[in-house]
Amino acid sequence: MNAGDSGQEPPEHARFAAYLAELEQVTDTDETELVAGVLADPDPVMAGAAVVRHLDRRAEDLHPEPVWEEWAEAMARVVGDRPFLVRRLREWTLFRAVVRGLPWDQDDLLASSDWLQLRTAAGSSTGALTVLAERGRTKRIRDTARASLTRLNPA
Repeated sequence: MNAGDSGQEPPEHARFAAYLAELEQVTDTDETELVAGVLADPDPVMAGAAVVRHLDRRAEDLHPEPVWEEWAEAMARVVGDRPFLVRRLREWTLFRAVVRGLPWDQDDLLASSDWLQLRTAAGSSTGALTVLAERGRTKRIRDTARASLTRLNPA
């Protein structure tokens, strides 16, 4: 009999929900310690999923703030060599540069994940939108970027 047949929630599901709740409430002072603790879970896929949700939430909140660099560096140290989490942090840094009008490289944008390209294509940076409208990875990304360009520059 598996956990689904018994009506009991698998233990990793319960831990995932608990981690999300803890990460939602964590203080800035305790954040790196908690993220490191989550990443020490014996289920690395579940732990990574919980941490990426946290990174996305925090990055969304912090990307316009001056504390970004310090936070991103601290999180980079904690996520260490976990490729997906390292990439997500790097992509949030690129997104922040595009949105804030800071220097960014179009090759980095074109090499980024569909997640970042689509998020950027829905934005308001004319330079990034032009690049993605012409060379975005998927038709959806190119179409989204074209629609955003049209919204910004109506004929």
